Amino acid sequence: MTTPFVLAVPSKGRLQEQAEAFFTHAGLALAKPRGAREYRGTIMGLDNVEIAYLSASEIASQLARGAVHMGVTGEDLVRESIVDADRRVLLIDSLGFGSANVVVAVPQAWIDVRTMADLDDVTSGFREQHNRRMRVATKYINLTRTFFATHGIVDYRIVESAGATEGAPAVGTAEMIVDITTTGVTLAANGLKVLDDGVILRSQANLVASREADWSSEARETGRVILDHIAARARARKFREVRTRFTGCNAALLAEAQKRFGVELPFGGPTSSGMVTLHCPPAQLYGLGSFLRDHGAETVSVASLDYVLGRENPLFARLQAFLGS
Repeated sequence: MTTPFVLAVPSKGRLQEQAEAFFTHAGLALAKPRGAREYRGTIMGLDNVEIAYLSASEIASQLARGAVHMGVTGEDLVRESIVDADRRVLLIDSLGFGSANVVVAVPQAWIDVRTMADLDDVTSGFREQHNRRMRVATKYINLTRTFFATHGIVDYRIVESAGATEGAPAVGTAEMIVDITTTGVTLAANGLKVLDDGVILRSQANLVASREADWSSEARETGRVILDHIAARARARKFREVRTRFTGCNAALLAEAQKRFGVELPFGGPTSSGMVTLHCPPAQLYGLGSFLRDHGAETVSVASLDYVLGRENPLFARLQAFLGS
């Protein structure tokens, strides 16, 4: 029996909904044949794919072990939990949801502390005054150590956070924190502010591949099919299809349209009757339509695109390069 290709997606909440919507829009509908409470699923039309529903943190660890081929998880979890992440996993594509920043936040009352350099001065002074190191509450131990080291900060001690990290300074278990934030509202509500240069990582959900997984020829082909769907959908979102026909449509005119409006000619230049199909960025549609009408077009039609399949797939090319031959 062929070993299934395992794709891990978040098991609950908004991330699960967004991941399922992402794959559905790419023509890869996820299903749970044995019911909504099941933690295993399938992709309709791809019989050899098994969906593993896991927590986002567990997906990162399973990618590190090679227990799954691909997974959807945050870059923050990848960078935090996987040692030498760029060698062991590949962030194939950012997915446009699950955005959050990993930040250094200090009490708003520290009016003279605005940068990491200011923080370095404060931590040194704190140790001299209190005979102990300043405490940093965080779940992001490795990211914190690396970031602080790049700024030359050594006089601190990490307090691993098990609960609501943003509350640590208020209850006296830490002087500052490293945590994730999306809007900063929760930090502000707890009397904290983000340092001006204190953004450690701008994270979002990524489609991630594991080098350690069993990448047989069958698995690579399945990966290619999945990435073909995703790349085709992504390319379609970047363009609208524009069609027109007029006798004055020629190669020189289209070259000018390409230069001015960033259009592409998916099927080459105009036919003998002057019929041409263009792919145009949405923001340039009106400008292109006016340009074509000014040069003789009576009618210009515009249609949305669902998928644009190209001969080359940059996502799969990245995966192939990462895995090697």
